[in-house]
Amino acid sequence: MAITESTMDGLAALTLGADDGIEVTFIPAAGMVACSLRRHGEELLGQRGGLHRYVEERSTMGIPLLYPWANRVSELRFEVAGRELVLDAEPPARSPKRDGNGLPIHGLLSADGGWRVDSLDPTGDGGTLRASLDFAERPDLLAAFPFPHLLRMEATVARTRLTLATIVEANAGAPVPIAFGFHPYLRIPDAARASWEIELPLSEQLVLDERMLPTGERVAARIEPGPLGSRTFDDAFVAPADGAPFVVAGAGRRIEVSFGPGYPFAQVYAPAEDHVIAIEPMTAPTNALVTGGPDLRVLEPGESCEAAFSVEVS
Repeated sequence: MAITESTMDGLAALTLGADDGIEVTFIPAAGMVACSLRRHGEELLGQRGGLHRYVEERSTMGIPLLYPWANRVSELRFEVAGRELVLDAEPPARSPKRDGNGLPIHGLLSADGGWRVDSLDPTGDGGTLRASLDFAERPDLLAAFPFPHLLRMEATVARTRLTLATIVEANAGAPVPIAFGFHPYLRIPDAARASWEIELPLSEQLVLDERMLPTGERVAARIEPGPLGSRTFDDAFVAPADGAPFVVAGAGRRIEVSFGPGYPFAQVYAPAEDHVIAIEPMTAPTNALVTGGPDLRVLEPGESCEAAFSVEVS
């Protein structure tokens, strides 16, 4: 098995996989979401409301891209890199989903149908899917995020490892602020949530206010390895500088998530009421588009950047 085509909920699906390895399914017409990751038939991604609800309500599942910002921002209208973002414009402008406090959350591309598949390259132990989305061709996106640029994604499966690389090219004569991330919902099937063993190699935490926005303060942190138990998380951190993997394990299965240098921040989400834990790579802290500062990178015209993370299953 290398790359196969099928349909899920009436949408074209592409699956990358290898014999005795993992199988990862992407839906290009639904925001390039990775809706399934299986090993030996076991589903390792949280399905939550499922693909249909993701498309209809933008209720996250699987491994969705959060773009052009991860998590939430504190304002509906604000200026960054010399341009105004308007997140409450009338249709046909694309508007973001709101959280419980009315804050725009998870960017503009949830379940977006504008992705183009550029290439499919099978290999002996998996394959690579390359896709792109051109903001310059999307007036609905530019009305909210007025930075024309090219966004590319490369998903590679090499036996038991999935690597997701995101490339931003400031190719249209405009700057591009970088604040995106992903939200991988992981699960260990056939094992109680409390029994999952976790390793979160984190040492610095971002203090959040009552709206889940960073206050600017950072404190030392240590999360004891061991069973998840009754612990819950919805917390922001500085990512491990040495690329040490995050681990979720149980029932003979081990999942490792490793961030490349393009992801200096992390969010960990493990609610009590959901059978998932999310280890989220982030290019900037939550709300960086509003607060700016040294943690927000802005590409100059002609520049590009790449950020990658991997999920390894054993």
